[in-house]
Amino acid sequence: MDWKVSVSTAAALLLASVGAHGATDVGTYRVDASFLQGKHPMHAHGPVAPNSTVPGALNKAALQTLLKTAKKGSGLPGVDSVVNFTGQFSAPGVDANGNPQSTWLYSMVGNAPGRGETDIEAPLIPVTVELLDADGDQAYDPTSHQPLISDPHDKIRLTLDSPVFDSALFTSSRKETQFTDAVFRAQFWNDIGESWHTLLDADVKRGETMKVPMGAYVYSLNADGSCCRFILLDANTFSALLFPPTFPVDNTTIIGAAELSGAMTTKTIATFLFPDTYLYEGNPGNCCILGFHTFDEEPGTKHNGNLPRLYMMIYASWISPGLFEGGFEDVTALSHEMAETFNDPFVVFDGVHNLTPWWLSGDQCQDDLEVGDVVESLPADVTFPIAMRNGFLYHPQNVALLQWFEFQSPSSALDGAYSYPDPAALPALSPPEGVNCAAP
Repeated sequence: MDWKVSVSTAAALLLASVGAHGATDVGTYRVDASFLQGKHPMHAHGPVAPNSTVPGALNKAALQTLLKTAKKGSGLPGVDSVVNFTGQFSAPGVDANGNPQSTWLYSMVGNAPGRGETDIEAPLIPVTVELLDADGDQAYDPTSHQPLISDPHDKIRLTLDSPVFDSALFTSSRKETQFTDAVFRAQFWNDIGESWHTLLDADVKRGETMKVPMGAYVYSLNADGSCCRFILLDANTFSALLFPPTFPVDNTTIIGAAELSGAMTTKTIATFLFPDTYLYEGNPGNCCILGFHTFDEEPGTKHNGNLPRLYMMIYASWISPGLFEGGFEDVTALSHEMAETFNDPFVVFDGVHNLTPWWLSGDQCQDDLEVGDVVESLPADVTFPIAMRNGFLYHPQNVALLQWFEFQSPSSALDGAYSYPDPAALPALSPPEGVNCAAP
């Protein structure tokens, strides 16, 4: 779909929902700071809209054969992407059609356990959000007369100093390490030595600006009238402004510009950091998506042997305190998505790797290796506060370990846990489930 069509369509739908007055009055889209009270933080499952430039390119029979026969411990063949390794486990379950299945394949980021340290470039790309008026110009709030533009630059240093990118003490490592590495080490505890680490090398890149048409947003002002305590964006419009729709890519989208500049490559995990910017689906009341992880697929070239190119990316919003309940603050979304990127980088793109037996946790019913989703809707122990050397108290999310998806009892993870860093976050296995969590 042409991104301009999708953006204008989404804007028209929201304009219609607020009436003709909203077509010219930006203030119609302002909401009170209390608007988010009671809203449930969510994370999107898998690709939101990667706008694959070659439909079916990753589903060719030859590539499917390569993927299914990938050697354990090696990376997925037939694609140009971040370093990864494959593995498998056995557990009773059913596939999406209800057929019995006992062998499950996975691919994860880095070198296989026991094969040494992996260092992965992790570009951090700050994204400023600029809200537009009916004429497509910079919008101003009609009451405060402040420009409706919000940027995350005052959160860059805080993000870099967080346990996602900086090191802290965790029980799975003798030396300080990063959050996702600590999770991995706990997960593969019986298969590793002290030298096995999977680390992110963060590097701040040039910032980008996302200009959002009127009708595809609502916003809330800060107490002083400045923009913005938070911004809610239509998910379809957001996706269309983020992912390049054509090949070759151009700089009209955030990811297209990052790929052209070299800020992100097929060997990196890029984080697009937004300032208190959340997504809704259909109408603003149906929110709030705080982040997602996926990849942008581009065709291969002669320089990479014509392999499909998969650019790993994360959208995550910095979360200011007081907006959501349950300890969802600062890097909760980023930690959730980075842990899921490590465990499920290709989001079951081939229909094989990272499928799991159906599982149920809180209000989440899924059949994939999305480690953050398991814990996010539980009533307690969702986040794991960590005080870093900068004196800031961060709130990364507890996540499920592979052993939980394996229905393994007892767990072979560190201390017999099913979640980490806090084993108490997930004390028990899911009951056996049928398709869509119907009775097996």
